[in-house]
Amino acid sequence: MNKLIIASAGAGKTTFIVNDAIEKSSQGKRVLITTFTEACEREIFQKIIDKNGCIPENIFVQTWFSFLISHGVKPYQGRLFTFDTKGMLLVNGRSGLRSKKGKFPIYWGEDNFEKFYFSPARKIYSDKLAQLVIRCNISSKGKVFDRLSRCFNVIYIDEVQDLAGYDLEVLDYLFKAKIDVNLVGDPRQAIYSTNNSRKNKKYVKSEILNFFEDSKLDIETDTTSLTINYRCPQSICDYSNLLYPYLPKSNSGNEDITDHNGLFILHEEHVDSYLKKYDAIQLRDSIRTKVSKVSQVLNFGKSKGLTRERVVIYPSGPMIKWLKDHNSDISKAARAKLYVALTRAKQSVAIILKDSDIKKIKELPIYDPNS
Repeated sequence: MNKLIIASAGAGKTTFIVNDAIEKSSQGKRVLITTFTEACEREIFQKIIDKNGCIPENIFVQTWFSFLISHGVKPYQGRLFTFDTKGMLLVNGRSGLRSKKGKFPIYWGEDNFEKFYFSPARKIYSDKLAQLVIRCNISSKGKVFDRLSRCFNVIYIDEVQDLAGYDLEVLDYLFKAKIDVNLVGDPRQAIYSTNNSRKNKKYVKSEILNFFEDSKLDIETDTTSLTINYRCPQSICDYSNLLYPYLPKSNSGNEDITDHNGLFILHEEHVDSYLKKYDAIQLRDSIRTKVSKVSQVLNFGKSKGLTRERVVIYPSGPMIKWLKDHNSDISKAARAKLYVALTRAKQSVAIILKDSDIKKIKELPIYDPNS
């Protein structure tokens, strides 16, 4: 059975995957867990060791890119090309630039196979990797995914909201293979993407849920199992829910009460004293944002997956517009970053604003340093 579990922040999705994988492995099943980043891969390894004492011999953990190379390209690459691949080249934009005349870049097409898929050092471009897997499968007459069904009984895909482009075509093939595929993710935390391919562009980031609504896909969707946020207090859950009103609301499982809980607006002049008093971590959109020297600082993206007692947020311009008017236009990226920032704290979140902006926000309490 194939299953998609939509989780909320702080719901323990990685813990769920690890516990379920260990149980399946105890039944003699061969299990693969794959996730987007190397940091998440290390976290999964550590959780398995903490839970089980060691990594069972029938549980395998890989990043998504490593999985695509080792199981999607390597076994049947000889059907398409004869040279040895030298790994993968991570690209942020579009790969395979052929030439640039003025403002109009020209890219290699698939008719020039090597230059389309590979760098001059014969590393596979990351944005073409999943596409190459599909090519290998077609040229081998389906052997890529047939082999996978013989290698693994169960596959878990963590952070599924990060998949994009031809990655979704890979999922479609996996659903049709004789494998139980379990997808877990939170579309509200779609800050990163595996690639910027034009393929399946309408399903990028938080819109990925629309891909799974296709009745032709053999998959069950679970929107209730992982909706309890054990990290944040209810006031933070309620406010972060406003960013994605069409998704299942998360409720708090955090019952710890301190003398300073919840969500607040923080005047700029009180930032240093607040940080000294509460030892909060500072979260910002980019390194260009000026911050205090009093405490640790991270960009929004780097904070993803972390838990901290208290958080201070430096909102970007689009975020400030949304704070003042929830109906204002805000990009998918800015919305996701604000959601991630809001949901890192176990106790309190303080949003730093200028007086002119504070006057236009009525629903959030203002932090009083004398209280």
